Amino acid sequence: MSNLRGTVRLTGVAVRAMLVLTLLLGAGYALALTGIGQLAMPWQSNGSLVDAKGNATGGWTGGGAPVGSALVGQSFTDAKGDALPQYFQPRPSAAGEKGYDPTASGGSNLGPNNPDLVKAIAERRATIAARENVAESAVPVDAVTASASGLDPHISPAYALLQVDRVAEARGLDASAVRALVESRIQTRDAGFLGEERVNVLALNQALDALQR
Repeated sequence: MSNLRGTVRLTGVAVRAMLVLTLLLGAGYALALTGIGQLAMPWQSNGSLVDAKGNATGGWTGGGAPVGSALVGQSFTDAKGDALPQYFQPRPSAAGEKGYDPTASGGSNLGPNNPDLVKAIAERRATIAARENVAESAVPVDAVTASASGLDPHISPAYALLQVDRVAEARGLDASAVRALVESRIQTRDAGFLGEERVNVLALNQALDALQR
């Protein structure tokens, strides 16, 4: 009988401990971090959203209606899926059926010698070379390969500069002005040595639109 009472008592203690820890760690901790995030970093906490003018929006940051995120890439294509010539294009994306789907983040998971990947890269290289009027050997690697997440908002400076002449012609702008805009948007390595130099495609295209307002 004493063993039964001991078991019941220990079970009750375990259940109470589980309920208390669930409230503290499952609800209280999450609510506390959410509150700190909203107070200290509302823009980052709400997805780093930007409006059509490139201003931060969401939370307490103000701004207009969001058109994208500084952290998530997006396509610049028409209804048929063709690249819009007046905009800089991002790298390919394997996230979702049409690419850049935040709910389906991921890569193709194809190995470097996979025939499907080799074929896709060759086709992308030929398409980009024709679109930019350059030799296939001039097409950078990031222009034909997707990132691991499929949501990378950046391209290399080399790929951005490769697109300057096409964008300038489509918009009736001087190529030197567009090239200067690209160069002003190149982000350096974090802390001077982490990562690679890069260009945020959404921010670049918004600056391009602002140039002609």
